[in-house]
Amino acid sequence: MMNFSAEEVYNKSIELFSLPDVYFQLSKMLNDSRYTSLDFAQVISKDPALSVRLLKLVNSSYYGFPSRIDTISRAVSVVGIKDLQNLVLATSVVDTFHKIPDELVDMTSFWLRSVNCAVIAKILAKKCSILHTERLFIAGLLHDLGSLILYFQFPEQSKKILEDAKYDRNRIIELENQLIGFNHVDVGAELLRYWKLPDSLSESVMHYMNPEASKDYQLEAYILNLATCLCEVFTRTEQSQDALSKVPEATLTMLNIKEQDIEQILEQSKQEFSQVFTMVVPGQSAT
Repeated sequence: MMNFSAEEVYNKSIELFSLPDVYFQLSKMLNDSRYTSLDFAQVISKDPALSVRLLKLVNSSYYGFPSRIDTISRAVSVVGIKDLQNLVLATSVVDTFHKIPDELVDMTSFWLRSVNCAVIAKILAKKCSILHTERLFIAGLLHDLGSLILYFQFPEQSKKILEDAKYDRNRIIELENQLIGFNHVDVGAELLRYWKLPDSLSESVMHYMNPEASKDYQLEAYILNLATCLCEVFTRTEQSQDALSKVPEATLTMLNIKEQDIEQILEQSKQEFSQVFTMVVPGQSAT
C-alpha cells in the first residue's frame, strides 16, 4: 500500500484538472435573480468554440426540438440555464482531461464508455420520473473521472490493477484499495466536491458501486449503478443478459425496472448515443 491519501492525490491534480472560468461564472450568476437569459448567453458566447458545440448539441436528436435553435440566448430560453450549464460542464470536462497521455489510457474508449453511461442514466432517470434528468447524464459522464487521475498519478500500479482485475469493476476497487490505499471512486468524488458541484453528483458518484450506502441520493446512486452495468453492452460487446446478470437484484427492485424494459432502454440509448458523443467529444468517432 502507498503512503498517500485520496485528498493528497486530488490536491496534486487540481492545477492540471480545473474547470474553465465560464462554468464558475455561470454558477455564481445562477444564485442571483438579477441576471437574465441574455446575461447568461453573453457569458457563454465569449467562448466561440463552446458556443458552437452547445448549439450543435441542443439541435441534435438528443433534445428533439421541432425548430432549429440558432442563438445561445434562444438555447438558454428553450433548454433552461441549469441544463445549459450542465452542458457547459460536460464539454469542459472533456477538454480538461485531454492532458492524460495516450500511453496511459485510450481516451476515446474512455469517453465512449462514459457518454454511453451518461445517456443510459438519463433515460433511466426519465423512466423513474426523476426531475431534471440532465443531472443524471452528468453523473454518468463524470462517474469514472477518478480513474483518470489514478492513471495519471500511478500509471504502473493502475496498469497492474487493470490486468489483474481483468477489468472487473468490483475487483478493480478492491485492488486499488490494496495497492494504493484508496480507490478511483474516492478520488472522483473528492474532485467533484472541489469543483463545488451539487451534492447529488458527488454522492451518487461516491456510492455508485454500493448505492444502498447513499444517505440523501440513494435513487440517483441506484440509477448510476444500473447505467454503469448496462453500458458494458456497448463498450465490451456483452450481451444484455450478461450485463443484467451483474446488476444486484436490489437495484432493479429499487428502480422498478423489469428485464423486459432493458432491451427498450438499450435500444433508445443506441439511437441517442452517436450524435451526443460527437457533440461532447469533438473530433472523435463513435464507431
